[in-house]
Formats: sequence, structure tokens, C-alpha cells
Amino acid sequence: MGQNDQSRFNNQPSDLISARQAVQLLGVKPATLYTYVSRGLIRAVPSQHDSRQRRYFRADVERLCKRRDARAGHTAVAAGALRWGEPVIDTAISSFSEQGPVYRGVPLVELVRKEASFEAVAEWLWAGRAIDGGLGWPRVAVEPSIVEAVKAAGALGEPYAGVLLAAVSLAGLRDPGRFGAPEEAERARARALIRQMALWLALGNERGDIEQAAKAQTTAQAVALALGVGQAQEVTGAIERALIVCADHELNASTFAARVAASTGADLYASVAAGLAALSGPRHGAHSERVEALLDEVGSPERAALVVRRRLRRGEDIAGFGHRLYPKGDPRTAPLLEVARQVAGTSPALRTIDAVCAVMLDAGHAPPTLDVGLVAISRALDLGPSGATALFAIGRSAGWVAHIFEQRRSPELLRPRARFVGSPNPHA
Repeated sequence: MGQNDQSRFNNQPSDLISARQAVQLLGVKPATLYTYVSRGLIRAVPSQHDSRQRRYFRADVERLCKRRDARAGHTAVAAGALRWGEPVIDTAISSFSEQGPVYRGVPLVELVRKEASFEAVAEWLWAGRAIDGGLGWPRVAVEPSIVEAVKAAGALGEPYAGVLLAAVSLAGLRDPGRFGAPEEAERARARALIRQMALWLALGNERGDIEQAAKAQTTAQAVALALGVGQAQEVTGAIERALIVCADHELNASTFAARVAASTGADLYASVAAGLAALSGPRHGAHSERVEALLDEVGSPERAALVVRRRLRRGEDIAGFGHRLYPKGDPRTAPLLEVARQVAGTSPALRTIDAVCAVMLDAGHAPPTLDVGLVAISRALDLGPSGATALFAIGRSAGWVAHIFEQRRSPELLRPRARFVGSPNPHA
């Protein structure tokens, strides 16, 4: 991609959809869609593949959908709120803008620039306070019974989200003091749990050294040793940045799942497990594994155009491109690509990623997302299959804990209502 700068993607079409998709979203006839275009309510551009056809800006279509729902009343608006719609929960933890996530009023880009530690960022998210140097989290001991149980379950080679889900659930059973503890005690429990999660990554691969990981001074070092890539400064620095970038992202699916569990009074382990369960899905944390599969199919920079165009011709999605919250490009991607290049330079793996991004850009598609950046770091460090998911899981656990603590301060149970659309008499 030449200079390989995320800024190349600025002002590109955010997300273009076909006429068929547009009329389905709007619930109108094609003639009505064309009327919206003629009135300037929806922008349209010629298709890259067929100049006789036109593509429509998804953002314009969705804006009209929101107006329609608002006219339809409260029920439609409430239903839309669960699909990237209006805010439904008050939070003091994080927000986002075109520049990216903002952690308790501090932009993520500022934390990256200051090279903050993951531990300090976690403490900031939890209680709005920092710790000196980020080295205040105690080391944790390896729990042999958990290790043996997870190994016996066949963890080796399984996606890391599943490995962590099993281990976290077992850890909860071993902690009789997990119910009703005051928040300060819970913060200590959260620090230990996240450090344990870093160690448990070693159970999913053959290279990791869980005993050495337990002796690590920081979470990033523990992750590096658990994934079997040593603890050279450039390695742990890249992992540290990935953990910070992933730490929180407002009310994403896994965070919402963790908050729902916390609202029921579930303990810390169960609430974190809820987040991990949601993270394991291919539409969320495991989306990076789809990016890895795409890059495996591409194989080399020279094949990028062939593979991408072949997939597009079959009507398949290209994983890792286009984030609905960031139509001008995911701001979290650039700092990850930057540190990946610092580690691996112009390695074949990174050149392949650059080539895929360039093909997508030239075809008018949306810019790369966080998943592409995480996969770039994973391949630069040779973390192995599902390495990007491992980074996401450990990083996002800090945000889950913050939201769990915040949700516990609310007396309300998170319990949305459903609108019944089935037949009132199934035997009629």
C-alpha cells in the first residue's frame, strides 16, 4: 500500500449497498428509492463493476430509516436501539467520536501517545485513578487443578475465547468469597483474574510457558510468554498497545452481555464469562479469525486482487472492513498497523495485509477495522492461530470489569421487552 497510512482511507464511501438492499431496509418500492435520490436524500454512485447500476450510501438509508421509526412511535425507536441505534444505558466509562474511543474523557490516541500501561488504563476505567508505572498488580500463582481440568477438556488448539471461558468458570467455583464483596475487594479480585487469564492463554497452544508467564511483571509480558513469543521489549510493547486499544468500546455486544449478567447480581467470574461467551462469536471477537482465513487464502500480495474480486463476485463479505460507528475509518486500526510495522517491517505477511487493504480501497469499499490491526500484530509477532482473539479478550476484559462495577451500582435489572410477531393461534 505504499506509505501504508490509514489517512489514505479518509473521505472514501463509508458503506455502499445495492438497490435491492436499500429498498429492503427502507421497506419501500424501487420507485420510491429513486425519488429519495432525486430529492437528494440518498446519495448514489455508479457501481465499480457495472456503470449501468448504482450503489447507495448505507448511512443515508439508515438515517431515513431512523426518521421513519421515530414517526412510528416509541416501540420502533426502542427496537432500533438494540441495533446500533440510540443510547440505552448511561455510562461514565467511555464514549467515542470520529477520532476513536474516549476512556473517561481521555482520548485513546492520547493514551497511545503517552505509552500508558495496560494496568494503568484498566485502573482508570474502573475508578478514574492511575497507578504508578502500571506495575501495581501482584503476580498470581498457577492453579494446577484449573490447568489440568482445562487441558483434559481438550483446550489445545481451541480458540482462546473458549479456553478462557472454561478456565474463568472453573476459577469462579474455586472462590467461595466471590459473592457480595465490597468494590475495593472486587478490584483486587479483578486484577488477579485478568492476570490469571493472561496465564491461561498458554493452555491453548504448545509454545506457551505458563510457569514463566506467572513470573512476569506486567500483563503484557505474561501474555507474550503465555503465547510463546518471549518478552523482548518490542514484542511486549506491541502487545501492550493492542491491549490498551481493545480495553473498552462503549456498549459492544460482549460488554452488554457482561452488564446484563451483572445486573442480575451474578458474581465477577460469571459476568466476565458472559462477556467471553459473546466474544467467541464470529460477528464479534472471533471476527478476526475470519480475517486470518481471508489472509490465508490470499497467501501473498500478488494474489490479493484475485482473491478479493473472486469473493466479491460470489457476493461474499470481506471480513475486517467497514465499522458502522466509524464511516471515515476505524481510528483504532492505524496505531496497531504502526506498531506491527515497527516490529516486522515489510514482512510478507504485512505486505499481504497492505495489498488486501489497497484492493478494497481501489474498489471503493470501507476502510479496515480493528480486526485487521489485531491480525497485523498477531502475524508480526507470530502469535499463531487465534492470536488476535487472545489480545482482544485480555484487553477487553478491563472494560468488562469497569462496566460490571458500574452496573452493580444501579438497582435496575436489565430486562428489555420483546414484541410478539407470531401467530396468535398456531393451529388456525
